[in-house]
Order: sequence, then C-alpha cells, then structure tokens
Amino acid sequence: MMVSTKGRYALRVLVDMAEHQSEGYVPLKEIAQRQDISEKYLESIVKTLVKGGVLTGLRGKGGGYRLGKSPDQCAVGTILRMTEGSLSPVACLEPGAAPCARSSACRTYAMWKGLDKVIGEYLDGFTIADLMRAEQPGDYYVI
Repeated sequence: MMVSTKGRYALRVLVDMAEHQSEGYVPLKEIAQRQDISEKYLESIVKTLVKGGVLTGLRGKGGGYRLGKSPDQCAVGTILRMTEGSLSPVACLEPGAAPCARSSACRTYAMWKGLDKVIGEYLDGFTIADLMRAEQPGDYYVI
C-alpha cells in the first residue's frame, strides 16, 4: 500500500483547518498558501472531503471551508479510504473484489488479511485531533 499525495495532502489540509477552525470558513487560497499545495489540486481534494461529509463549504464573500465534524471524530483511516479508495495491501481484499478462485488454496491469504486488519486498526486509531498534537506516539524512541 502506498498513500498518494492526495491522501497525504488531505490529512495536512484537515489538520490546518482544525487549527484554524475558530476563524470560521477558511478560504481555499489561504490553506493552499500555508500548506504549499497547488490551489487547483487542493480543489479536487476538498471536493472529495465535502462529498464524504468531512468538510462543509460556503460560497461567496466570507466563504470557504470548515470541518463538518470535530477533529476528534475524524479518523485518519476514514480520510485515507475516502481519498485513496482502498488501503488493502492486495487486490483480493479490496471492498467489492470478486472472490479469488485460488483463495481456498492460497497459502498467503491469511497473512494478507492480517496485514489488512493491522493497517486498518492502526490508521483508525488516529484522529485529526491526534495529528494536531506536536508530540506523536513513537516520538520518544530510547535505546
């Protein structure tokens, strides 16, 4: 599994918006400047997030975007599935995938299924609120 720029940027944008949520609707142009992301590319990311109910938008003067949910209700796994389509490490585990003809004899299926579960549980364990914190789990590696 490789997370694309769309998924990575979506997380950066949501953290940025959460940090500026007291300002009300935040113009896309401001987010693009702060995050050094093309405004045009950001439009496609925001469109996906609005469609998914994570953001709400307001047109016109004073318009922009804001979080549709509180940062602690926005799971990283949900955001990445929304932007990436799937987090599955192999095609046979993707949602809606046709049953594999080899699944009964596949010696690697259980391993892939376990990895898929670990990835999902790990990413679902983080929220945008967690990403807002300067100190992240794992930052204190001691030998």
